[in-house]
Amino acid sequence: MTQFFQHKLRLPSFPSGYHLITEEVEDAIPEIALIKTGFLQVFIQHTSAALTINENADPTVRRDFQMFVNELIPESYPRFIHTYEGPDDMPAHIKASFFDTGLQIPISGGKLAMGIWQGIYLCEFRRNGGSRSLMLTAFGETN
Repeated sequence: MTQFFQHKLRLPSFPSGYHLITEEVEDAIPEIALIKTGFLQVFIQHTSAALTINENADPTVRRDFQMFVNELIPESYPRFIHTYEGPDDMPAHIKASFFDTGLQIPISGGKLAMGIWQGIYLCEFRRNGGSRSLMLTAFGETN
């Protein structure tokens, strides 16, 4: 039988950067354990933060992500018009579009079927972005 499970996850405020949130996501939707074959959809309800999957072991990867993306899309770009929410806001919107608002992750045997070195990142692009909300929807064939 195919079943759907949905939960909202409210993450605390994180500083600007790339933060592993795999454990928080898994803890927020325990029904994953009931799914033999299916998917987890993770959706962030914000326009200045994003999600991605990448290296979960070496934190220097996350620091390199931040350095590279900040150099690619600098706050000091002089032609931004949308500036009334602060110098980090418009760059955050652009950065969020370079990544994504949603991830779809396979579920196999009651577990997320990611690679051994993969983790879910919250990409926080604002210095003071505040807490972030994620919608988690797991669906698939259950036992």
